[in-house]
Formats: sequence, C-alpha cells, structure tokens
Amino acid sequence: MKICVFGAGAIGGYLAVELALAGNEVSVIARGAHLRAIQHDGLRLRIGGLEKIARVPASDRPADFGPQSVVICALKAHQAWEACEQFLPLLGPQTSVVTAMNGIPWWYFNQVGDAFEGHHLQSVDRDGRQWNTIGPARAIGCVVDPACAVLSPGVIAHHEFNRFTLGEPDGSRSERVQALAQTLVQAGFDAPVRENIRWNIWLKLWGNACFNPISLLTLATLDQITSEPGLRGVCTAVMHECRSVAAALQIDIPESMIQRRLDVAGLATGHKMSMLQDLESGRSIEIDALVSAVHELGVLTHVSTPTVDILLALTRERARQAGI
Repeated sequence: MKICVFGAGAIGGYLAVELALAGNEVSVIARGAHLRAIQHDGLRLRIGGLEKIARVPASDRPADFGPQSVVICALKAHQAWEACEQFLPLLGPQTSVVTAMNGIPWWYFNQVGDAFEGHHLQSVDRDGRQWNTIGPARAIGCVVDPACAVLSPGVIAHHEFNRFTLGEPDGSRSERVQALAQTLVQAGFDAPVRENIRWNIWLKLWGNACFNPISLLTLATLDQITSEPGLRGVCTAVMHECRSVAAALQIDIPESMIQRRLDVAGLATGHKMSMLQDLESGRSIEIDALVSAVHELGVLTHVSTPTVDILLALTRERARQAGI
C-alpha cells in the first residue's frame, strides 16, 4: 500500500516505522525539529528492547507525496480540524482516510441511520470543515490502544499494546477496510474489523474522558488514578455519564464493563496520559474531542453530564493557566 501518515508523533511514528519495514510505501507528514530529525537520521522506534529505524520520506508539505491509497490521520482532533485542507493533495478518487485519533470523530454521524444523520459536532468539526473538505465517504474509523511517546525528535518509544481496531461507519466489511486490516496485521499489529466501530469508540472514550482530565489536574499516572479511591470514584461517575449518553445514541455497553475498564487501565504502571505529557511538554491540550464532545452530545440527547461538565470547566482553566 501507498500510505501517508499525517502526524508522525507517538502513534503515527509507531505506525509509520512498522508499516515501512513491512514493505509498504510509507511517507510521513511532520514538522519542526521532529521533521528535521526524521529527514536526517530516519524515524526511530524503540520497542521490546530493540531500536528499529525506518528511513521514510518526510515533509511538512503534503503536495510532495501526491495521492495515496490510505492517509492515516494521527493528529489530535483540533490539529486535524486546522490542517484538513492540507490533506487535499494526498486524496485521489479512492483514497481512504483513517482517523487514528482519540475521542469522538468528525464523521460520527455519517451512515448512523437515525435522526442525527449528517449532524456536525461543533466540538470536533466546527462548521463541518472536515466533513466538507475531506468528505465522510473517505473515513475509516480506528480506535487506538497502543501506549507510545516521543522521547526526542525523531525517536518514538512503544510501551505496550499493539491493537488498532478498525471499522466502516456503515458497519460493512468493505474490501478497503479488510485490505487495510491485512496490511496492518502483516506489519505486526492486531487489527480487528468491527461491525459497530462506534461501540469501540465509546469504550475507549470512557477512559479518555476521565483519565486524561484527572491526569492534567492532579499529575497522577494511570495506575494512581485507578487505584486511589476518590479518583476512581470520579472515573466511575464519568463513565456512568458517558454510558448514558452513548445509550441515548443507541450504543449499549454493559455497566459491568466500567470496573473492568478501570482494572485493565490500572495495569499500565507509571503511564502518563496524553494530557499530562502535553502539559509537561508545553503542547496544546486535546480537550474537545475527549471531554467537550461528551458534554455536547449530552445536550444533543438531553442527557445530564454533571461530573463531565465539572471536569471540562477545570480542565479548560488549567490549560489556560498553563498557556496551552
């Protein structure tokens, strides 16, 4: 496959190295010192006690690479909104765009088959910018499980997990999503294709909507958040609210999975959530797709989200105070 990874940071860099070393024609979009390091020394991945190096074409100009088979968007949601017009040189008639991002995706109400069909969420796609520029027909959903980090420009560390769950918005097992899954598997990833990718999106969001804001506010690691009784209680309340909003959108996740989700997350000893990593690095915080979207969807479906709303207000102010 001819694949461009748009945003070769922690997750994007992990994908790019493994896909390139598996024989795919991979290019990456990056910027600044990270881009210069990739151009000079290659993209380096530290995984399982090894360092893998992929010398991939890298640029901050998508027009350098032309139309692709697949574009993997590994940007944060607000960055993807800002950059959506830059995707155009990469898009041919059959190009798919994989949203390997956290939170509610901009295409969420495409092919949903209910009264909200075609609705644009202002928290993740203000004014329908991505919907109208990229087009929802190109979108393939992706839920990202791996824990990775950028150690230094051009150097990515993989900590654990290798699953990228895929799914078409309409629930079909299309040729394109099956071909993509096969490509990922051949590169060493676990890449199941699900008929209801929104179910998996919500299950992942259960954690991100609470773990990330709490990490930003308390500086606690994931195992600390899930083991300290008070913080675990806040997480439980947020997950209940997320479950209620999801249920109003016809996504039924068993209540029993809340404690299981917390227990599994607690196994990631010492892991810093992305908001905490961004705080420490002075990078912009991804609030809207992870927290604001739950509030917006609660308003849309007339479901109350008081705990989420409190975390949202505190997180926004903490980010403002930090200048990010």
